[in-house]
Amino acid sequence: MRFDIVTVLPGLLESPFAHSILQRAQKKGLVEIYVHNLRDYAANKHKSVDDYPYGGGSGMVMQIEPFAACIEKLRDARDYDEVVFMSPDGERLNQTITNGLALRKNMIILCGHYKGIDQRIRDIYVTREISIGDYVLSGGELPAAILVDAIVRLIPGVLSDETSALSDSFQGDLLDAPVYTRPADWRGHRVPDILLSGNQSLIDNWRYEQSLARTRERRPDLLDE
Repeated sequence: MRFDIVTVLPGLLESPFAHSILQRAQKKGLVEIYVHNLRDYAANKHKSVDDYPYGGGSGMVMQIEPFAACIEKLRDARDYDEVVFMSPDGERLNQTITNGLALRKNMIILCGHYKGIDQRIRDIYVTREISIGDYVLSGGELPAAILVDAIVRLIPGVLSDETSALSDSFQGDLLDAPVYTRPADWRGHRVPDILLSGNQSLIDNWRYEQSLARTRERRPDLLDE
């Protein structure tokens, strides 16, 4: 799978993709992640990519030309399944969306900044707008990194235990059950006996009941859906 991320601050994305699971996925050849500096596509000598908004108002708006030039150059080289814009007013990211995007092959992700991007970019080029929550960040770089991480871990071969992702919270619309490891007794706080029983059927039933109880307590909205 290939991700092309377009941003005015490529340095913000260097660390998230250079460590842990995302780094291993790239070394295995399962994922390609390319970060493109939007300023490289600016036509003016100052490499500025924003201007004052029509109609007045505060803040600056990202211009259409640099985005268009970058997107069209990428599209000339290959087909893309999605052009995603990270936006606080997009559809809220959840596991169902992530599962679907993990089946794609090539994806462009646009990171906004300043007051926003020219609406024509969204109208002409963007196929999907995604939000990571009901709040506003300084730019779309961190949300883009979150989206890529959430997708990549679902790609077969990325995780050493491929069944691990299937039992994560929100898979099956339930939060994950509590998990424990050694020691079995720490300062009088014991691991539930059933997890030490070796009876996998009973353990599976216990985990399901714990997931259901935790979801009912913390995220009842998931059960309502």
